[in-house]
Amino acid sequence: MEKNRFKKLFPHLAKELESGESRVNFENTEEDNPNNKRKWAGHDPDVLDFIQRCDDVEQAEEVIDFLERRGEISPNRASELRKKLQEQGLRGFGVKKINDFYHNSR
Repeated sequence: MEKNRFKKLFPHLAKELESGESRVNFENTEEDNPNNKRKWAGHDPDVLDFIQRCDDVEQAEEVIDFLERRGEISPNRASELRKKLQEQGLRGFGVKKINDFYHNSR
């Protein structure tokens, strides 16, 4: 992938990589501890998980459009989600999932 495309798709990650500052601590991670049983291990987030992380309706619409373009949700499912978004608003999909939601909810 070319650098400009990567920056456009992942602006925060590109900035972090370029600056050399990473928020990830690779020493003593939870995965290193065999006694640690993570509640969300193996969870594959779906469209609802992504929508619940959105800050506004526009972000949710972008998520739906993106997943529909990639074929990860059908046009019919995308239409249902857009209708629910219009009728119930963003929180109609559930409470907002904050950063580290999966990490902190064991």
